[in-house]
Amino acid sequence: MTTPLDKVLYTAQTHTTGGRDGAGKSSDGRLDVRLSAPGGAGTGTNPEQLFAIGYSACFLGAMKAVSGNVGVAVPADAAVDAEVDLGPTAKGYGVAVRLKVTLPGVEAAAAKTLVDAAHQVCPYSNATRGNIPVDITIA
Repeated sequence: MTTPLDKVLYTAQTHTTGGRDGAGKSSDGRLDVRLSAPGGAGTGTNPEQLFAIGYSACFLGAMKAVSGNVGVAVPADAAVDAEVDLGPTAKGYGVAVRLKVTLPGVEAAAAKTLVDAAHQVCPYSNATRGNIPVDITIA
């Protein structure tokens, strides 16, 4: 079951050529990247790295968004490290995600409350929930 958007707040527009050994750029010109296959000889990034950065940035933003609701402040030096695995599945290829959340100075129970709340509202978490393995740990 899909959940439709109530309202569109932003639309990212990109143009990609050449697939994993190509290039991609955003319509506003802020992103312009060369792409290379993971582990290949190319000098570009790959879709899994881009996904890891997107998910980790989004998740950190979700923690900030819910922090007031759960009464847990997000420290200025908070970080989210992401790992995205790529591998074969019975249906072709798939990805799996691991997020490691670092919240210096935040007590363990409060950190869990914050992370759990963020996982419920993060757009990447909502997009991946039930579709791919996502493991979130608190450092």
